[in-house]
Amino acid sequence: MNSLEISKRPADTRVVVAMSGGVDSSVTAALLAEEGYDVVGVTLQLHDDRAVSRHRRACCAGADIHDARHVAGTLDIPHYVLNYESRFHHDVMEAFADSYLRGETPVPCVTCNQTVKFRDLLQTARDLGADALATGHYVRRIAGAGGPELHRAVDRGRDQSYFLFATTREQVAYLRFPLGAMTKEDVRGHAARFDLPVADKPDSQDICFVPDRDYASVVRRIRPGAIDPGDIVHVDGRVLGRHDGIIGFTVGQRRRLGIGGGTEPLYVVRIEPERQRVVVGPLSALGEAEFAVTSMNWLGEASETSLPRRRIEVRIRSSQPPVPATLHRNGNAARIVLDRPERAVTPGQACVFYERDRVLGGGWIARPQLAMAA
Repeated sequence: MNSLEISKRPADTRVVVAMSGGVDSSVTAALLAEEGYDVVGVTLQLHDDRAVSRHRRACCAGADIHDARHVAGTLDIPHYVLNYESRFHHDVMEAFADSYLRGETPVPCVTCNQTVKFRDLLQTARDLGADALATGHYVRRIAGAGGPELHRAVDRGRDQSYFLFATTREQVAYLRFPLGAMTKEDVRGHAARFDLPVADKPDSQDICFVPDRDYASVVRRIRPGAIDPGDIVHVDGRVLGRHDGIIGFTVGQRRRLGIGGGTEPLYVVRIEPERQRVVVGPLSALGEAEFAVTSMNWLGEASETSLPRRRIEVRIRSSQPPVPATLHRNGNAARIVLDRPERAVTPGQACVFYERDRVLGGGWIARPQLAMAA
C-alpha cells in the first residue's frame, strides 16, 4: 500500500494531476513525482482567456497554461493541455448566467468541479490508465468504515470542502488531495524547496471567466436581450426606484442599490424574477431560520439516506463557519431548520452539510416561492 492508499508501488501507480498553473496544483505534482509516482500533468483550457489575460490574480488567466507547462518541464513529467472550452461554456458559463436570470446567486466553482473537472477530466484520467486523479484542493480524503470520506482541511482558512459537496462517492474513491493536511505556508515552503517557477505566484481571487468581478457584463454577453428593467420595492410595498436588471443584485446586498439615501440602511431581501422586482428592507428583514435545498448529494452513511431527520451543521456561504441545524429529508430535496436565524440565506448558493469535520453532502438553496402582494 503506497501513500495514496493504492495497492501498488509508487512507480507502478499512474496519477493524473490537474495542473491549473498555480502553486497548489504544482506542489501536488512535485510531491507525487518526488515519491516516485508515474505522474501525468493535465491542464484544461476552459475559455478564451484573452479577456482576462491581463488580470494576474484571475484563475485560468492567459499565463496559466504556460506556467503549468513550465512546471511540468521542471519536474520532467509529461503534460497535456485539453481544450474543454465548449463543455465549460455550456455546463458552467451558461448555467451561471441562467442562475442570475432566475434571481439566484450562483457558485460556478462548484458547478465546474461537478461537471468539467470531476466528470469529464476524471474520465480522461481513466482513459489515460491512471489509478487516481489528484488535485491541489485543500480538503482531506479519509478512509472510513463505509469507504473514503471527505473532511475539512487542516488549514481552516484554506478549506475548500464547501466547493466539493457535489462530489459523488465514486468520484471520492478515485480522487486524491495531497494538500489537505498542510497549511498554505507548508505548500509555499515546498514550492521554494522544489524551486518551482510559480513559487511566488499570487493565489487566484476571481471567478476565472469574470474579469474585475463584473458579473452583470458576463450575463449580458451570454444572454443578450434577456435582461429587463424593473422596480425596486420596499417590503412594505412602496416603490423606491428602478433598476436595469435583477442580475445586478444579490440577497444581503446593501451598496449600489441606486435608490439614494434614507432614514435607515436598506438591504436586498429577495429577488422576484417573474416580476423583475428587487425587494429591499431593513436588516431585521434578512433573518431566515428555515429554507429548502434541492438537488441534494449525500456523502454520509448509505444507511442514513432513509432517515427523515438528522442533526447536522451547515455552511450557507463559503466564507462562513458551519452553524447547527436540523436536516429534514424529502427524497432529493430537504428542509433545513437552523437553530438560530441567519442573515442573507441566498438562493443559488450551496448549503453544505457537516458532522464535525466530515462533509455529509449538501444541496442548492432554493428560492422561496414568495411574492409581495401587488
